[in-house]
Amino acid sequence: MPLEAGLLEILACPACHAPLKEEETELLCTAQDCALAYPVRDGIPVLLVDEARRPA
Repeated sequence: MPLEAGLLEILACPACHAPLKEEETELLCTAQDCALAYPVRDGIPVLLVDEARRPA
């Protein structure tokens, strides 16, 4: 389920403050040195560093 229009424009990675991009069920940090993936559960982004994973 895509996020509401405009929401992605105001969200940023909590760890490094870089913009995020939407990928299926996750939001990915666009900074190469960070690159954390945050889950989206029931259409709600979970922007907690403890819940994020490093993509392979």
